[in-house]
Amino acid sequence: KAAELDRQFEAEIARLTSEIEKAPRSVELYSRRGDACFFRGQFPEAVADYEKMVELQPDLDTSHWRKGIAYFYAKRYRDAAHQFEIYHTFDNVDRENGIWRYLSQVKAVGRDKAREGLLKYEKDDREPFPDVYRLFSGELSGEDVLKRIHAAQIPAREREQRLFYAELYIGLNEFVEGRLESAEQHLAAAARNS
Repeated sequence: KAAELDRQFEAEIARLTSEIEKAPRSVELYSRRGDACFFRGQFPEAVADYEKMVELQPDLDTSHWRKGIAYFYAKRYRDAAHQFEIYHTFDNVDRENGIWRYLSQVKAVGRDKAREGLLKYEKDDREPFPDVYRLFSGELSGEDVLKRIHAAQIPAREREQRLFYAELYIGLNEFVEGRLESAEQHLAAAARNS
């Protein structure tokens, strides 16, 4: 199944590349090819397409969160942190953005400086993001976050959704902290809840 999906993305990238040759100023085509590259794990290529989108339409820069995630996976952590910082001026409620900025900053400048620079939020976002954010600030452990989800009086489907995001971000936190075995376990748990 993974091989088939990879072939589909490869064909989509080839098709979009041909279309871009005919319409080299199409922001939509660069967006779609960037996404296909991203899902195929071709992060530098995704970054190049997302940067081309912004070059063609500069007003997209502050709202382009996908570019930030592509920077992160392309190991351009300072660029990723900057992208999430400017996105905060576009949407100052989405705590997931602050989570990605923190993860990027840990890799770029270390945990202590990243904690000092945590974005401030006036309103709580949807769960489990406030608790995940508290994990990054040092107020909660990953186990605390998961226990709170299991203890919550919520429908099973909502619990699954919260567990997906919690496991994803706990796993990414373990990754940036260099605890790779734990990161793998949490990310595998996220995949099972997706």
